[in-house]
Amino acid sequence: MSVRLGINPLTWTNDDLPSLGGDTPLEACLSEGREAGFSGFELGHKFPRTPEALSKVLGDHDLSLVSGWYSSQLLERSPEEEIEAVKDHLTLLKECGAKVMVFCEVTHCVHGNQSHPLSQRPHLSDAEWQRLTEGLDIVGDYLKEQGVHMAYHHHLGTVVESQANVERLMDNTRDSVGLLLDLGHLVGAGGNPLAIAKRYTSRIKHVHCKDIRFPVLDDVRNRDKSFLNGVLDGLFTVPGDGNVDFLPTLQHLSEAGYEGWLVVEAEQDPQVAHPLTYARMGHDNLRSLAEQAGFTIAK
Repeated sequence: MSVRLGINPLTWTNDDLPSLGGDTPLEACLSEGREAGFSGFELGHKFPRTPEALSKVLGDHDLSLVSGWYSSQLLERSPEEEIEAVKDHLTLLKECGAKVMVFCEVTHCVHGNQSHPLSQRPHLSDAEWQRLTEGLDIVGDYLKEQGVHMAYHHHLGTVVESQANVERLMDNTRDSVGLLLDLGHLVGAGGNPLAIAKRYTSRIKHVHCKDIRFPVLDDVRNRDKSFLNGVLDGLFTVPGDGNVDFLPTLQHLSEAGYEGWLVVEAEQDPQVAHPLTYARMGHDNLRSLAEQAGFTIAK
């Protein structure tokens, strides 16, 4: 099976903590990402938001648009309101060639709040779960009709964090609600990426390859730290530089016929983790893992 290797600009500049890489121009992110060997980028806050401008800036570096994060608030607004809210983002992705949308419910989330520990992340009542899953079905159907598949991003500090959360979400939604399998976030929440990959193979539409340093994870949990303070402590890194075992899950996805993007996404302090160095490391390690898993790497 053929996959493409992409990267998220978090290696250079952070959307949730703008002080990290705040002075790094978009041009540096794109040129260094291409130099490291990546074929595409996910969006970040420094990217232009019109299809023409975005296509040009990516095309100047021979890069494709992989996808882009969307913050959903289905627990606070109706599916119809959510569809209206997502339209500009959907148009941007669609017209620039992206096939999936990174979609995450952010109501009451804590991952962007440096003063709130991960232990304070939100939990849903049964009624809230029903509201969320029913809303996701409606929005997922709409996105699919428009040619862009929802890839739901389970994420530390949000309403869908644990393996049990992922299973409940998947088991109570239609196929139009695809899954973004993020190995780092799932391992960080105590979950098993291979088990999720096997259970929901056909619904995995996008893959994030985020590595985690287990000693830092233990410290974040034991000292009740926030997600962003974990980032500053070096919780995340590129594939092959931490403790996550990517190969079994990638092998399963290869055997199952996954075709799409494998994306390096590693929130780091660029003053500590030199971006180009880590981008190269992430590309080379992920390429090696993907090839060991049986994937062919496409441009």
